[in-house]
Amino acid sequence: MTATLGATPTIVLVGHGMVGQRFLEALAERGLTATHRVVVLCEEPRPAYDRVQLTSYFSGKTPEDLSLTDREFIKDHGIELYVGDPAESVDREARTVTARSGQVFAYDTLVLATGSYPFVPPVPNKDADGCFVYRTIEDLLAIEEYAKKVEVGAVVGGGLLGLEAAGALKGLGIETHIVEFAPRLMPVQVDEGGGAALLRTIEDMGLSVHTGVGTQEIVVGDDGAVTGMKLSDGSELSAGMVVFSAGVRPRDQLARDCGLAVGERGGIAVDEQCRTVTDPHVFAIGECALAADGRVYGLVAPGYEQAATAAATIAADEASFTGADLSTKLKLLGVDVASFGDAHGTTEDCLDVVYSDSRAGLYKKLVIGRDGTLLGGILVGDAEAYGTLRALTGSVPPISPEALVLPADAGAPAQLGPSALPDDAIICSCHNVSKGTIRGAVTDHQCTTVPEVKKCTKAGTGCGSCVKVLGQLVTAELEASGIEVDKGLCACFSQTREELYEIVLALRINSYQDLLDRYGRESARGTDGCDVCKPAVASIIASLAPAIGASGYVLDGEQAALQETNDHFLANLQKNGSYSVVPRIPGGEITPEKLIVIGEIARDFGLYTKITGGQRIDMFGARVEQLPLIWARLVDAGFESGHAYGKALRTVKSCVGSTWCRYGVQDSVRMAIDLELRYRGLRSPHKLKSAVSGCQRECAEAQSKDFGVIATANGWNLYVGGNGGATPRHADLLAQDLSDAELIRLIDRFLMFYIRTADRLERTSTWLERIPGGLDHVRDVVVHDSLGICDELQQLMQAHVAHYRDEWAETINDPEKLARFVSFINAPDTPDPVVGFVPERDQIKPDLPLLTIGLRPAEEVLEGSAQR
Repeated sequence: MTATLGATPTIVLVGHGMVGQRFLEALAERGLTATHRVVVLCEEPRPAYDRVQLTSYFSGKTPEDLSLTDREFIKDHGIELYVGDPAESVDREARTVTARSGQVFAYDTLVLATGSYPFVPPVPNKDADGCFVYRTIEDLLAIEEYAKKVEVGAVVGGGLLGLEAAGALKGLGIETHIVEFAPRLMPVQVDEGGGAALLRTIEDMGLSVHTGVGTQEIVVGDDGAVTGMKLSDGSELSAGMVVFSAGVRPRDQLARDCGLAVGERGGIAVDEQCRTVTDPHVFAIGECALAADGRVYGLVAPGYEQAATAAATIAADEASFTGADLSTKLKLLGVDVASFGDAHGTTEDCLDVVYSDSRAGLYKKLVIGRDGTLLGGILVGDAEAYGTLRALTGSVPPISPEALVLPADAGAPAQLGPSALPDDAIICSCHNVSKGTIRGAVTDHQCTTVPEVKKCTKAGTGCGSCVKVLGQLVTAELEASGIEVDKGLCACFSQTREELYEIVLALRINSYQDLLDRYGRESARGTDGCDVCKPAVASIIASLAPAIGASGYVLDGEQAALQETNDHFLANLQKNGSYSVVPRIPGGEITPEKLIVIGEIARDFGLYTKITGGQRIDMFGARVEQLPLIWARLVDAGFESGHAYGKALRTVKSCVGSTWCRYGVQDSVRMAIDLELRYRGLRSPHKLKSAVSGCQRECAEAQSKDFGVIATANGWNLYVGGNGGATPRHADLLAQDLSDAELIRLIDRFLMFYIRTADRLERTSTWLERIPGGLDHVRDVVVHDSLGICDELQQLMQAHVAHYRDEWAETINDPEKLARFVSFINAPDTPDPVVGFVPERDQIKPDLPLLTIGLRPAEEVLEGSAQR
């Protein structure tokens, strides 16, 4: 098919990545999709997705979650989007583009958004089986599949993408090496001090880092697959797979082939309007473009600005791209890393203000001009102030530089908040949104929530690093306008979770509907409530059940209707619709007889079994109707629910302690068992994890837990507020050298105080940092009883302990409750046909075939996704 020039001008966009999608949105905003035919040729087998968040695929996000467009946008604007059909050639004289499928499209305006390609060093065997790049979702799918058969992997490159790739391999359970040619990690973004802090933190996570060395050769075996690497210092690494993530290069071959000018080091040369210097009918935007200032910008924010500039120019409006803010804020391997402005102090006669704490993995540096102007900075380990500092760059801050980097507990003056920023300060660099624009969204456009401001201004919809500052500004502006800021739990309750807890406790309210009808918003009374407050109130009632006369069993009466899917079936729902069964194994201590029972159950029901890092044996793949049958056999053998499905205590991990270990100074196994049996079934705002280490060698990793215990020669040290999850945090020492009784008394108080005052879905780590006064206040309350509530907290915990009942046993002994465990209510004997498995390594895995997309318009693809 060949399209010809006609009355309706045609815009052909080559490439549909993040910048390409932003260009389409800019066309739509200017009404150009209504006056032009818009054709998009996309090489990948799926429409635009968020490449910045690519690594989140390994933490549970699906390709659909990462998508940046939808069927409605494409359809409403009449865009012809072809996926899996890239441009093969351009005839500038005829003004046509030929796609791989053979289709030929005529254009009035051609926009190249072809992005970049991964740089792979020219080393021997770089294309061997087991070598990968880290750029697309398809790359990630291939890495994920290959990783199942290797134990060690290596990443070539220690920059942004390299550390993301290393995090992905680590998350796949592979021993991971990072090889970086520069003398430090992230050499573009951080200086020597920042690189040292980053290195310490990453090595503490168990990754091996090799800096100052290059890759000389990929070593392969007789079968042609990767077995290791030779490095430039003569050393060798053993590795079953290699991921190249050593930077990117502009993808400009299409432009070269049609005679467009490119830079000496690549990139399609464009002017300030993003029009190619060779042909006024052709534009280039994003990572493939060499801007007028001689730079190729590899960040999404400059690409968005180029997309807006090109769309404005096509609409005959004045616009120009003369450069961009290169500030970045990322979380790599769970570590906050940010740089902004002149981070390396290249400005003549500038000064540095540095705060460094190697023990905590913190490094903060500000570059200050002689006149006090903030020129730039680097933040590693704590980037909380990034939004404010970046916005202040180029001005003289209203407080001293040291106050901007010192932690609050180090004697620093009051910290500077975003409300002190000038109106022209850029808050969202991705979409170039100023503080004044955000304020205007609140005052002029009556936006009262962060989502409304996002929709109005696009702030916070790019990389997301400005969302926290955005929320603070919205709240400050509402309060300044005399508008009461709604801090209620949800649309049903104007009270916070903490306030609802106090109401339930004081008035002994044991019914969600009673609480809603008496204390809910007027508009919510008489309704069924919402999915936010139902599980939150259910958790409050469950944690206070004995004190308020409620049933502690979550499937009794009204409670059952309040639960989320996992609690509703007392098991974790897995990705293919099956469930996991996780019995409690206190302290990890188990008899041979009980091990045999678990093995027999897994064999008889065909379950996948895995020994976890939390001292449990997980069994996966149970159909919903099989759950009570499995529980019955476990209960008969003396097991009970491990509450892996609930916002409750999961496990108390332990080492072998003084009983077996020659370094142990206390019996950590006994203490772990005592704690797990005491706090089992305790419902809380979020899940709880704990550990007990028998000595300071810390084999149980207690300092990464919500409450952790470490043995000393004089007793026990209690740490609180740790988190080893998506945002790692070391726990803080609450009290030391405690006796058994003192330890349990303080944990009782700490947990009940947390349950009483935390927000919904707030981990102890976040709560400890958010609650006024932080650790000092919590210590005053639970150790020194400054509020006079410790007796009440201990009584509430004692009531929980006295009234504990196993939820699995309760269920299998109640025929009425058992009736819910079917796939189809109207066909209780019919198993769910969607739940399927395939064999892998002598066990099973979910049968989830990958989505394949042919060469067809993307509307069909998006239509299919919507139906699924």
